[in-house]
Amino acid sequence: MTAKIVALALGALIAGAMPALADDTFFAEQKPTEYLARDRLLGANVHDKDGKIVGDIEDLVVDSDNKIVGVIIGVGGLLGVGEKKVAVSLPSLGIEAAGGKVNVTMPSATMDSLAAAPAYKRANPPIGWLQRAADKSDELRDKSGPAYEKAKEAAKEAYESAKEAAGPVLEKAKEEAREALDKAKDATHPSDPPKAN
Repeated sequence: MTAKIVALALGALIAGAMPALADDTFFAEQKPTEYLARDRLLGANVHDKDGKIVGDIEDLVVDSDNKIVGVIIGVGGLLGVGEKKVAVSLPSLGIEAAGGKVNVTMPSATMDSLAAAPAYKRANPPIGWLQRAADKSDELRDKSGPAYEKAKEAAKEAYESAKEAAGPVLEKAKEEAREALDKAKDATHPSDPPKAN
């Protein structure tokens, strides 16, 4: 009886740990009430309760459960120079999407409160462009592995075929070049010395 309970518990644990591909795993398009953060939220201006712009959303903060818990707002500075980054919890923002536009408000925000807020510190350093390029290269190589190998083999075969076909042509060209060189030498150095008068 105990082994049966353990087996059932283990089966339930394994089934719970492995994600099932349900009918709602994939979807072809977003709902009219949904939008992409990159399209409307990232870069959106943040307004105070009076409608004055106090910053702009630069990034999202996502927790270990993949839930958005806050945003990074860039405040102060001019055109991004001298700008301070401040983390703001998601519940402190009012986000409304209507008519293809997103309106973000932070009713409790003032320029003084944002200036006094601690600057946001990253837990991990950002990934540089060189590392991103290397990661993208690895990704492309992984995606194109079999196709790459097939193309490499086809290129090798094409090279060998072209080399084989070019062999006789190259030899003929070399022979014609030797003959032309010999004629040029004969023209500049005649074999009979000139006769003296």
